[in-house]
Amino acid sequence: MSQPAQQIRFCTSRDGTRIAYATCGAGPPLVWAANWFHHLELDWDGPVWRPWLSMLTRRHALVRYDMRGCGLSDREGVEFSLEKLVEDFEAVIEAAGIEQFVLFGTAVGSVIGMTYAVRHPDRVSHLVLYAGYFRNRLAGSPTPQEVEEAQARLKVMELGWPNDTPAYGQFFTSLHMPDASAEQFQSFNDLVRRTTSPANAVALMQALFRMDVREIVPKVRCPTLVLHSRRDSIIRFEQGRSVAGLIPGARFVPLDSRNHVLLETEPAWRQFVEALDDFLPAAPARPAGFGGTPLDGLTTREHEVLELVAQGLDNDAIGKQLHISKRTARNHVSLILSKLGVKSRAQAIVRARDAGFGRKTPG
Repeated sequence: MSQPAQQIRFCTSRDGTRIAYATCGAGPPLVWAANWFHHLELDWDGPVWRPWLSMLTRRHALVRYDMRGCGLSDREGVEFSLEKLVEDFEAVIEAAGIEQFVLFGTAVGSVIGMTYAVRHPDRVSHLVLYAGYFRNRLAGSPTPQEVEEAQARLKVMELGWPNDTPAYGQFFTSLHMPDASAEQFQSFNDLVRRTTSPANAVALMQALFRMDVREIVPKVRCPTLVLHSRRDSIIRFEQGRSVAGLIPGARFVPLDSRNHVLLETEPAWRQFVEALDDFLPAAPARPAGFGGTPLDGLTTREHEVLELVAQGLDNDAIGKQLHISKRTARNHVSLILSKLGVKSRAQAIVRARDAGFGRKTPG
């Protein structure tokens, strides 16, 4: 997939810090509250983040930004705290002129996302949290082991960030993606060093280690999907599971991976993408003059299923076409009938074809 045209702009946060943000793709808006090892200009060039960006821009207009102290955003004299990071996110939303959107948060972005969703419940239609947490290593009353481990990681960053000794970079990248290929490994090593300065890296990590939003998480009320790698060594799996348990009605999807940064080349990637497709609403192209209907409430996966239903495929054929089980296909069809307010498959086909579905040749 070729890179869609990207426009980079700047906005100003409440304390005067300039934040760089970018927009690309088309469709309903999706805002990525990302973690700190990103760079708006460099992410598209590497094998680690490019698949994420391609996936998120398939059906959405993607808005993302560089954290304060990182990438193209201001790097000098910045203060790091959860409140400052949330203010930066608010500044990006206002500058981009978005009224309502899907909020996609990864790692610390999940903390920012949950905080924003609670403060602005009318702005977030759906919340996706990947590798999220509610309490980091030094928050609350950490154990001596947690303190020692956090201090060791900070010291490695302090010593290793400014120099080219391979062992330092390999330590950091090995924790984030132990199953990376040589190309992915080297690319992430290079990217991380270019995202920020050694002093900012340590200061930001110290702030992140002390974050605790346990009181905020249960107040999230929008539809929420939580995904977490089972053997993530950066944010423990139990943190993601606890976040899902604290948010009323949240869906939880464990991913069979050791990587904190999920890679397109591993089996869990497909599970990740399918979970997003099943959860997020879609807005497919419609014939001229076709107004809003219950079809607009279907998820991306349900739109795909309905297209095949309209083509006359049975559940077994739909399952084979979409690489899902016959039972899963049947469940999708049942949900579609319920959402459309019809009682039979035949009625659903009529409704779908009236809306422009079923015109493709079955393949």
